[in-house]
Amino acid sequence: MAAQAIAALDLQHITCAFGGNGTRRGSAAPAYVAVKDVDLAVAPGEFVSVVGPTGCGKSTLLNVGAGLLAPSSGRVEVFGEPLAGINRRAGYMFQSESLMPWKTALANVVAGLVFRDVARPEAERKACAWLERVGLAGFEDRYPHQLSGGMRKRVAMAQTLILDPDIILMDEPFSALDIQTRQLMENELLALWAEPAPGKEGAPRAGRAVLFITHDLDEAISLSDRVVVLSAGPATHAMGSFAVDLPRPRNVAEIRNQERFTELRAQIWAVLRDEVLKGYDRQRRAA
Repeated sequence: MAAQAIAALDLQHITCAFGGNGTRRGSAAPAYVAVKDVDLAVAPGEFVSVVGPTGCGKSTLLNVGAGLLAPSSGRVEVFGEPLAGINRRAGYMFQSESLMPWKTALANVVAGLVFRDVARPEAERKACAWLERVGLAGFEDRYPHQLSGGMRKRVAMAQTLILDPDIILMDEPFSALDIQTRQLMENELLALWAEPAPGKEGAPRAGRAVLFITHDLDEAISLSDRVVVLSAGPATHAMGSFAVDLPRPRNVAEIRNQERFTELRAQIWAVLRDEVLKGYDRQRRAA
C-alpha cells in the first residue's frame, strides 16, 4: 500500500473560542465558539478555496494556518511537523491594503528579503524581476497612492511570492476590485502559481499549496482544485468538500461558460444556500 502523501498544511480538529470566563476576572459571559472541530488539509501543489457565510470563521482558520492565532484546541501541522508560532513556510496576502504607503513599489517588494538578511543589491534585483513578472516594470519608483487598485494588488502579490513560500494564504485578496480587474488578477495568480519556482523546475505547479478565502462561489470554482464549504456560525464546521474537475490551464472568464462549471456551481450552492440564509438571519436578528 502506498504511503499517504504529507499535507502541506493540515488543520486537525480545530476549535477557536473567544471571550468567556478567561477574558476578564469575574466575567461570567460564556465563550463564543467561532469554529468547532474543523478538519482542513491542503496538499502540496493543491489550490483549495473556502467559502461560507459572512462571519463564519473563514479568516479565523486562515490565521490559525498562518500561526497568527493559536486554536483553543486541535493541532496544526506544516509538512508533517507541528506548527509552533508563525508559519515560516507560508506567505499571507491580506484583504486589506498591506503596502507601506511611505515606500515605493520596489521598496515594498524588497522589504521581506531585507528582513531575511538578503543583501540589498540581490534583494533589489529579485524585486525588479518580480515587478516585471506581475506587469509593473517601469513602476518601481511609484508610491502606493500613485498606483491603481489593481496595480497595488500586483505589488502585494509580488511582495508575497518573492519569498518563495511553499504555502500561499489569501484572504479575499481581490474582493475590492472591479470585475474586469479582478478576473485579470485571478488569471495572473493562476499563471504565477503554475510557474516552477527557481530551482524547482519539473515540480508540478511548483509544489505551492494555496488556501484561498472568498465569498464568491464563482471565483472559488474558477480557481480551485477543491472547494470547502463552511456552515454558518457560531460553532462553524465543514459542510462538504467538492473536487473541481475542470481542465487546466484555465481562463476564469471562459471557464464559467462550460457546462461542468454550471453543474459544480449548482451542487455546491445547494449546500451553501441554506447556510448563507442562516448567517444572514442571525446577523439581522443581532442588529
